[in-house]
Amino acid sequence: MFVGHFAVGLAGKRATPRVSLGTWFLAVQFLDLLWPIFLLLDWEHVRVTPGYTRLSPLDFYDYPLSHSLLGAVFWSFLFAAVWALLRRQQNRFRTGLLLGAGVLSHWVLDFLTHRPDLPLLPKVGPYAGLGLWNHPALAIALEGGLYAFGIFLYVRSTRARDPAGRFGLWALLLLLLGLWLASAFGPPPEDEAPIAWTTLSLWVVVFPWAGWVDRHRSSVTSPEG
Repeated sequence: MFVGHFAVGLAGKRATPRVSLGTWFLAVQFLDLLWPIFLLLDWEHVRVTPGYTRLSPLDFYDYPLSHSLLGAVFWSFLFAAVWALLRRQQNRFRTGLLLGAGVLSHWVLDFLTHRPDLPLLPKVGPYAGLGLWNHPALAIALEGGLYAFGIFLYVRSTRARDPAGRFGLWALLLLLLGLWLASAFGPPPEDEAPIAWTTLSLWVVVFPWAGWVDRHRSSVTSPEG
């Protein structure tokens, strides 16, 4: 799951117009921001196994801190609490909980696509996953549909104030689409270190870009609170 996560962020902006799209993207991909850091620290591990699933060669055999259900719940509440405590706006705790739900949505969407490799409890399992990556047509249709619906909601709830808000948005959305297709149909990575560094470099680009685009768009829905 890749653009499906961003779909939740795009939809979340509609529910919380005062929250930057960059913040929403950070929330829905927070677990995948922690994961490469934990890989580099040797706290978690992944194997590149071509053919492991029909859409992904990655064998996620050890990621209890970032992708167990218990871990995801912990990171969700931590994200919500930190965001709310750093803000002084009305309804900040409600908004923080919505962002926390965005963090947790990552695990839920991964559950749809991963093989049963997502631990409910760190290290001890049991392990869950519906394995849609072994059914490419269904997985691509589901994720592509989610992405299209998220784009629809974001475009309906915001309006470009200038060319940066219009063309910058579509360039970002096309970049994410291209990265998704490349990861699904491109050659497998060589080992886990390039995966970690590539993932981190991607987030350095995507989160600021989303925040920049969002500053050049205006909400057309009533702000929360």
